[in-house]
Amino acid sequence: MRKTGVMKKKAAIRPYRSLAALGKSGSTTRVLNLSFVADTAGHLPEYHDRPFFRAPQLNRSLVLKHRLRPDDPEMLDGGRGTATKVVVPLDPGNLAAGGASFLIGQTGWLELLEQIADARDESVHDRRLLECLDTLPSFDPFLLREHLGRLGFRPADCYFAISPGDREQMRLFVQAEIGRLIERAFGGGGSGSQRASTAKLVDIMLAADVDERLDPLRLTLRLEPKSYREGIFSWKGFLYYKWSLASLLDHLQEVMRGIGRLQTNERPAPEAAAFLEGARGRIQKSIQSRCRDVSLGLQTYDEAYSGLIDRGDAIVFRDFLLSAPGLFLELGERIGMISHVATYWRYRFPPGAPLRASSDEVVAIFKDFEAHLANPTLYLAA
Repeated sequence: MRKTGVMKKKAAIRPYRSLAALGKSGSTTRVLNLSFVADTAGHLPEYHDRPFFRAPQLNRSLVLKHRLRPDDPEMLDGGRGTATKVVVPLDPGNLAAGGASFLIGQTGWLELLEQIADARDESVHDRRLLECLDTLPSFDPFLLREHLGRLGFRPADCYFAISPGDREQMRLFVQAEIGRLIERAFGGGGSGSQRASTAKLVDIMLAADVDERLDPLRLTLRLEPKSYREGIFSWKGFLYYKWSLASLLDHLQEVMRGIGRLQTNERPAPEAAAFLEGARGRIQKSIQSRCRDVSLGLQTYDEAYSGLIDRGDAIVFRDFLLSAPGLFLELGERIGMISHVATYWRYRFPPGAPLRASSDEVVAIFKDFEAHLANPTLYLAA
């Protein structure tokens, strides 16, 4: 980054100082931590052959889903509650030195991007990629990889923090869901052929691009190609979120119990003690509320899919696919809330670690959780 350019844009690029803690925890559904990827996978050939961003400074940045503060909306168009923030470390080798940040869509952000990039082709590519990231509700690695691949971006696998084990579990989950559709098509017969057809359809479903072999389903549902592509991607998103919620629930129970038992290393100041006493219960209730939000969103999918499977009602499922992109964004934001809490808690208090921290840190964690979980239920009956 050219330092002179940064200095000229003080009003637009804000200092960001709390990078050290973020840098240690890797990526989450809320934070795409490319600095962590550079430190842990920078030695791999694929890291250099297929980078995430082309501008080197951006390829060590942190991209965050940022809940807007009262003074932020004036920097963006529209009434958005969440924006995508890019934080570029001032010293990639020392995140404690802080960084400079900007919001995608804020006034002058394209000029800032050109300052960061070393060449025009870098800024054009990275602009398109940042705009793609801005359309996603969170950075769930499976959906991030799917979304970017669908739009022609294929960074190396090291940028997506989903383990081969999780990927296989997701595949098996989708196979069980799609199996209901294959079973109806086979009429309950031919188990060997049914298993082969299910596995084949799952591979087609999970491919980055919508395969033309799914065209018979598109024609049955009477969908235009563009609406169909968007709907299939959102369908995969609903399947991923359904799997994610099932895998998160047990851990969230542990988080809620841990929040109730978390102790401070020293006696907190009276004001902090009063805050902590009330915050424990509020956070626990908010986690339960956000889980209900996600379950309600998933119920829309379950009802539409059951209509297709149990009653052969293709129209209901067609209507679901048409509305799925908007529902997918709402659902992604809400599951991102609880996933962030679970991911950060697992990082900060791994199994077997003492549930103790300084009072200042506990207050900071609780405030972050409250801010991140504080959102009303927006789902309406479809």
